[in-house]
Amino acid sequence: MPAMSPPIEAPLNLTHHYLVAMPHLEDDFFARSVVYVCEHSERGALGLVINKPGRLSLPALLEKIDLPLHRQDLQKQPIYQGGPVQTDRGFVLHDPIILDAPHSEEAAYASTLSIPGGLEMTTSKDVLEAIAHGAGPQRILVALGYASWSEGQLESELRENSWLTVEAGQHSAIIFETPPEQRYEAVLNLLGLKPWMLHSEAGNA
Repeated sequence: MPAMSPPIEAPLNLTHHYLVAMPHLEDDFFARSVVYVCEHSERGALGLVINKPGRLSLPALLEKIDLPLHRQDLQKQPIYQGGPVQTDRGFVLHDPIILDAPHSEEAAYASTLSIPGGLEMTTSKDVLEAIAHGAGPQRILVALGYASWSEGQLESELRENSWLTVEAGQHSAIIFETPPEQRYEAVLNLLGLKPWMLHSEAGNA
């Protein structure tokens, strides 16, 4: 009887998942971080840190590009430190935009990544222009910089127990509605965990 071939494992896809930094991950940037994964394939991964607000506010950022902010709900919105790559570039995470035109597959903005099952991430200035003029997506997180992993790098870090993973599912409100300092614990709660329960030997969820 011929030998059975081992089953082929499907490649890991953590798109629309949260990564929660384990306590032993003491990198200056990623310690106690929560990353929302926008894209993950065999070529690598890209995400935004969602719980590290910087000193710059959204009105101050828009002022730098001559766009006065007319939305009162965003006057105190911080700009987040999205990751250590391209820290001078803006990334806007927001709810999917539904265009009025029926059956339209065109994105609302010039450069938007649609995250399967999740949100959208726009990198073009037109989304900031829409927000400044009182329109645009209702819920947003604006970050400077992003986090990226090369081919196989994130998988390697998972094997080293650097991160816990949890599907974001219907829990994207954590990104927009939970105070930044509570997001680490809020995402751990999705796993039924508390920060004190973590230790460097814990496995991935």
